[in-house]
Amino acid sequence: MTRRLLIALVATTALAALAVGSARARDVPQVATGFIASVLCSETFVSGLDPDRTLSETRAAMPGAGLLSWAMDVRVDRAAKDVTVTLLGLGRSHAVFRDGLGCHMDHGESPDWPTVRLSQPALLPGTAPPHGVAPATPALTAALDRAFAEPEVPPFRRTHAVVVMKDGKVIAERYAPGFAVDTPLLGFSATKSMTATLIGILVRQGKLALHAPAPVAAWQNESDPRHAITVDHLLRHTAGLALGSSLQASLVSALEPVNRMKFVEPDRAAYAESIQLETTPGAAWNYHDGNTIILSHLIGDAAGGSAADVLRFAHRELFDPLGMTSVTLEFDAAGTPEGSSQMLASARDWARLGQLYLDDGVVAGRRILPAGWVAYVSAPTPGAFVGLGAGFWTNSGDSFGANYRISHGWPRDAVFAKGTLGQYVIVIPSERLVIARFGRTVNWPPEADGVAQLVSDVIAATHGE
Repeated sequence: MTRRLLIALVATTALAALAVGSARARDVPQVATGFIASVLCSETFVSGLDPDRTLSETRAAMPGAGLLSWAMDVRVDRAAKDVTVTLLGLGRSHAVFRDGLGCHMDHGESPDWPTVRLSQPALLPGTAPPHGVAPATPALTAALDRAFAEPEVPPFRRTHAVVVMKDGKVIAERYAPGFAVDTPLLGFSATKSMTATLIGILVRQGKLALHAPAPVAAWQNESDPRHAITVDHLLRHTAGLALGSSLQASLVSALEPVNRMKFVEPDRAAYAESIQLETTPGAAWNYHDGNTIILSHLIGDAAGGSAADVLRFAHRELFDPLGMTSVTLEFDAAGTPEGSSQMLASARDWARLGQLYLDDGVVAGRRILPAGWVAYVSAPTPGAFVGLGAGFWTNSGDSFGANYRISHGWPRDAVFAKGTLGQYVIVIPSERLVIARFGRTVNWPPEADGVAQLVSDVIAATHGE
């Protein structure tokens, strides 16, 4: 296909977007190249995965991506540890790896962020030997067999890792070829639940209040209607900022202004905080990454302001006490943690985050989260049809999503972190279970990733133990 035809294809996308503004359409090439560059950089240089496999699986899991990705020039420089993706001159993105900090989108800046890692004994004991834990029963083996089995026709599951914990111990785990017990896995929006956890720690410390105006400098004038936005609104995605939606990973979603924030703007929080209201704070639910980027900025401010301060805080207060030893937090070019989608950790470490919630925010007698925090994040947000609480997804309440999941075998008390393309950390208090599942699966239909079946199978295999 010629350059002229490609330009016509992009122009068609732009014409479809006229109703929402031509400026958004102009962002499409850079958003598309930025997403690919970001994922490839993180999974090549942090996870140690094969970039060709990452590109192929990601493209297959995103409807419409083939319209542009076939024409992208993708260059992975292993010596320089960076990724450059271009789209025939219509868009160019550059993602750079920095030791200990993962990857960030480079917009021509040269931030100098030191690597910080505090040594602290883990309060949560080691949960499994380095070689992994084989299922102890035939029923658990069958559950994992089914989770990794591929259907005869697409969409394929592409399950990468499953870890099952019961009563705080790993009782089964499995990894796809090329993945291992210590492979850091990109959480995508499951990262939002980690961000909510850090917010909870700051609430416990008295540094943030859930229902007071959020301490965003740009909103402090009481005549500004955004002054009414609270931390609770940001956690529940009811702040009302006009940033579009982050519910889908597809070519059409590139038109949303929230994706300009993620892949075009060097200072994501500043951009999100500059956006005006679309609805009155608290009045309507609208899930987008901008809410969580602003929360990440608040975490950075409370921790001391720099990327190094954020890393010290996160390790001291959360990762080290839980024994999460494989975590990489990524930052934007301004040094703000990209807490909406860019944490990588092993499947076991993701499961350890879930175990904190199963244990009501306490580790080895030390309270990490405020009393009542688990109930708070699990409480459904009015209007959130997918079934969302505060930084976590929930089966509580009467939302369409909660009822759908329950009809497919999920327990009513399940609360979970969820990332696009098939990332889950599921906490089931009634069964004393945590199930972590990671892969690269289409978002629709919901059954494609096999997670509902996995939950049902694991419950059946462990019930009464």
